[in-house]
Amino acid sequence: MNQSFYTAALGMGSEQYKLDILSNNTANINTWGYKTKVPIFSELMYYEMKGKVDQNNELLSGTGMRIQKADTDFSQMTLAETPGDYDYAIEGDGFFMLRDPASNEITYTRDGSFSLSLRGEQFYLISSTGKLVLDQNRNPIIVNENSPDTLNIGIFDFVNKNGMLSVGDNEFTPVAKNGNPFNAQNATLRKGMLEMSNVDFADQLTKIIEAQRAYSYALKMVQTSDEIENKINGLRA
Repeated sequence: MNQSFYTAALGMGSEQYKLDILSNNTANINTWGYKTKVPIFSELMYYEMKGKVDQNNELLSGTGMRIQKADTDFSQMTLAETPGDYDYAIEGDGFFMLRDPASNEITYTRDGSFSLSLRGEQFYLISSTGKLVLDQNRNPIIVNENSPDTLNIGIFDFVNKNGMLSVGDNEFTPVAKNGNPFNAQNATLRKGMLEMSNVDFADQLTKIIEAQRAYSYALKMVQTSDEIENKINGLRA
């Protein structure tokens, strides 16, 4: 009976994790440049039931599943016109490079809802989280009366975007397998536009219902296992 408790508990925890991700996706359906998070699970090992050693009787029992990772769907969404003077969108693959002025940490985002911040005697282009937006040479962008109508905002890409870490605030950091960032060649900067969230509400709602039902089934399995074990203990008494 302990195995049924263990398997069901793993299932409940995994489905709760899935619900958290799906709920976060739906909450960001109107967030500019947001990319859908996709929960990835893997099955744990199976074992033979009531079989002799090295005998395959096709009676397999699973031991549940575990959370492998939460991947990101970087597919591009529609660009929408906006009234912001410093709104920018990327048409094609790539990211805006941001630098935290306090820690100098570099992060990447698709959210181009920028604004100006006065630092000392100069205005700098900053992200919605207050980080410095970098140009193609990875330097902060200073805006003054001599600046061109369309700023020289850098667009950077990676050979492989799989596994990039989501660090919150709609920003990402690369891992070793992503390689080094390079100036994107097949991307176009669009001023006065922002990329919409690529969350498919109908798809997310369907998956939420599926996860809720799976969670309830796992919970029922725990309750049933508990009832059976109580009856067995009662017979022993």
